[in-house]
Amino acid sequence: MEFKKSNNYHQQALKVMPGGVNSPVRAFNSVGMNPIYIAKGAGSKLIDVDGNEYIDYVNSWGPLILGHGDASVIKFLQDTLANGTSFGAPTTLELDLANLVIECFSSIEMLRMTNSGTEAVMGAIRTARAFTGKNKIIKFNGCYHGHSDYLLVKAGSGATTLGVADSKGVPSSFVADTISLEYNNLKAVADAVQEHEGEIAAIILEPIAGNMGMVMPKQDFLSGLRKICDREAILLIFDEVMTGFRVAKGGCVELFKVIPDMVILGKIIGGGLPVGCFGGSMEIMQRLAPIGDVYQAGTLSGNPLAMSTGIATLRKIMEPDFHKSLNEKAKILTSSWQKEADKLSIPFYQLFCGGMLGMGFRKNPIKNYQEALSLDTNYFKLFFKEMLIRGIYLPPSMFEALFLSASHDDQDIEKTIKAFSDSISELAKRSIYPK
Repeated sequence: MEFKKSNNYHQQALKVMPGGVNSPVRAFNSVGMNPIYIAKGAGSKLIDVDGNEYIDYVNSWGPLILGHGDASVIKFLQDTLANGTSFGAPTTLELDLANLVIECFSSIEMLRMTNSGTEAVMGAIRTARAFTGKNKIIKFNGCYHGHSDYLLVKAGSGATTLGVADSKGVPSSFVADTISLEYNNLKAVADAVQEHEGEIAAIILEPIAGNMGMVMPKQDFLSGLRKICDREAILLIFDEVMTGFRVAKGGCVELFKVIPDMVILGKIIGGGLPVGCFGGSMEIMQRLAPIGDVYQAGTLSGNPLAMSTGIATLRKIMEPDFHKSLNEKAKILTSSWQKEADKLSIPFYQLFCGGMLGMGFRKNPIKNYQEALSLDTNYFKLFFKEMLIRGIYLPPSMFEALFLSASHDDQDIEKTIKAFSDSISELAKRSIYPK
């Protein structure tokens, strides 16, 4: 498999874009390669500019739950495009998509559309601070909520870390009110709330983490957070940009039966076009302008193109047994990986929920960011390349979840299982094992 054209394009891109990319993970730095330039997507497949074909488990980092170029999505988009791209005025498509989202998410009575998940998070946090009259925010290490200044925070060695920016260019004053804690550690939350009594506006988290690998919440973690928030008048915010509509029709809200005060969505609700939204009760959301005192705006928010692809996607997701089918495919795929790793006595774990998959080369699933850092990055780099040359396109980072689509068929699953077996067998022949 050759990447001559991709490499040539990347050399040109390096001259006009930082790192040659418009989002850092696309640079393939963590797998020691230049990025692959994609020419086309069709169903479960990607084809790069060199003509190489791959089975895709990135799916544009989650939005394409139906796969690439779904006919009903493309048709709706084309029909909408014929009437114009954007008007800066309300359309009925905004109303249709909002109603579909509210129908699926029991905790949302009213929502605001944005152009990205990052924007939606910013709006949700601002609204939470205004509603509670408090400033401090609790987040969790390894949970990603976009690149707004006050959420680019990492934890130090203590249970609670205030004001340690995870990026240059973020003034310390911007993160002084952000508290970053260990995911799945309810005691750390209780201690932080006690230490900062009456100061916490909101607790925000990915209910299933997907940016330190895939990490499931412990049995009592989400319900425990709900109890703390109720007791202390803190808003609980679920960032379901990744999990919304992917793990279940009603996301983690449906799955875990824990009702947050606000939900942030993105990715799938745009069906492949840029979109985000945040929502909650009418009482909370009516704080937003033009009827309230919290200002949030976006020129292209709710644009008809993104609304149309979102509507077409959600209509298909709402069909009977959609997620049952995804779960069945994911179970076959991940359990087969486990069997192949066990044959070679290679430490390996796997998990899945709907169309979201996780795996790692260690004995037990990780529970937090600290454990994620213990994974063998060098082994993953070699494994990634072995899978790639066998036609399997994985996220180019071991800290990302994998995404299955409805377009992956039995043949795709079988080929992926064989590629996994051949890849780890090849590394074992070279006496390369995960540390």
